[in-house]
Amino acid sequence: MPLNKFSQHPRLRILNVSKRFGSTLALDGVSLEIDSGEVHALIGENGAGKSTLMKVLSGAHQLDKGSLELDGGLFTPSDPLYARNSGVAMIYQELNLAPDLSVEENVLLGREPGKLGWLNLKERRRLAKDALEEIGQPDLPLDVPVHSLTIAQQQLVEIARALVGQPRVLIMDEPTSSLTRVDAENLFGVIDHMSQRGVSVIYISHFLEECQRVASRFTVLRDGKSVGSGEMVGASLNEIIQMMVGREVSEIYPRTRRNIGKVVLEVSNLAGLAKPKDVDFKLCAGEIFGIFGLVGAGRTETIRTVFGLDRLAKGRVELFGKEDTNSSPIRRLAMRVGLLSENRKEEGLLLNRSLADNLTLTSFQSVSYFGLVNDALQITTSEKLISELEVKASSASQPVGELSGGNQQKIAIGRLLHHKAEILLMDEPTRGIDVGSKAHIYRLMNELAKEGKAVLFVSSYLPELLGVCDRISVMSRGVIVETRSVMEWSESEIIEAAVGFSNTEGVAA
Repeated sequence: MPLNKFSQHPRLRILNVSKRFGSTLALDGVSLEIDSGEVHALIGENGAGKSTLMKVLSGAHQLDKGSLELDGGLFTPSDPLYARNSGVAMIYQELNLAPDLSVEENVLLGREPGKLGWLNLKERRRLAKDALEEIGQPDLPLDVPVHSLTIAQQQLVEIARALVGQPRVLIMDEPTSSLTRVDAENLFGVIDHMSQRGVSVIYISHFLEECQRVASRFTVLRDGKSVGSGEMVGASLNEIIQMMVGREVSEIYPRTRRNIGKVVLEVSNLAGLAKPKDVDFKLCAGEIFGIFGLVGAGRTETIRTVFGLDRLAKGRVELFGKEDTNSSPIRRLAMRVGLLSENRKEEGLLLNRSLADNLTLTSFQSVSYFGLVNDALQITTSEKLISELEVKASSASQPVGELSGGNQQKIAIGRLLHHKAEILLMDEPTRGIDVGSKAHIYRLMNELAKEGKAVLFVSSYLPELLGVCDRISVMSRGVIVETRSVMEWSESEIIEAAVGFSNTEGVAA
């Protein structure tokens, strides 16, 4: 049943909310209002306070000062269940599904209809169907386990589960970070539909173009404060970015003159056990070489195979002019090849270890005496890197898991710098981080290439590939289908190559 989109009160009002964790003031007098049926973009750098504010709204944290109002009444969520029962639902960036349960069981998880301890299976199925129809997915199978679905379908299951409770406010945290462009457009359609039925949506994303697409208004947080808000129509991205970082970011994609040197990595007929199927490319010193492809194209598998993490089925790899095909990560590290994993939380970092340990993990020799790590030298070396990378942290001894996503990514990149890698294999280095951190990483990549380092840059975000790369290859179905100088590519041409389209052949089956 559609919610009332017209009310004398805002759907949600946040008044001077503050939250402190020890000596850290995470929220400092944040205020904003959201109307019924409005899609409101919440924008800010990593560490700006977005996650803390959402956890206060969803009941995971209790505020220290200020107040919340929901449809004109005082709203004091004591825990997530209270918030959910009050009509405030949150969908996190890392999906919160039970992978071995069916779609139907996940949609009604925690809200199973029943009586006297017995489940009403017929009613559960009806409610699950209604929820999926509500988001335009009536054909999504109810009986398959969730782990068998694509990431995009799992995202829709999460949304359907939130709608079962007839939410008044739905919070979406980076909902498209793992979606293809097509799946993201489908999700935007779902959000439009929910808005039409009166659901208020708080949309958090580092992709400002997405915020312009889905939101009618925006609020910017910086250092725990709400520093700006307004109508999305007419607002320029430069103005929003300046609010986010507190300064003008005149050149997000820096490009200075670089001298392209000799080939340092050459891959011929490379194939893994599943993907890639047949890959050829050359990477030169002083070059930023980009690889684009849709999800499943084989980009990540390619650089993992080159690094020795995935098994190689056939092909040839040459490093610095010498064959080094059948290798291992240990040997690659010894050859000054560094890998930045796309999954920093599970593969890229030891979250419970300190910043110092993570920064020096692959090269303890420079901070050791007689085979033993010198704690003072390790801390001094790490603090220098932390300063250079502008990492926001209390000390080099702080666990890296306590940092924001952007600062975690800087630590992962800092390890490559400490290792003095000459070839950097970077898989989605800016995924899930704010525009300020992205700009810093782009500048760093540019400086590394200027120094003669070779950078292989895998990304799903076309503007950054076109902004920083010298050449771009496009992968499709495990094969590199075309490579051009960046000046010879347009976004539409890259997408056409990725989906197998040509003017004469149409779309490949």
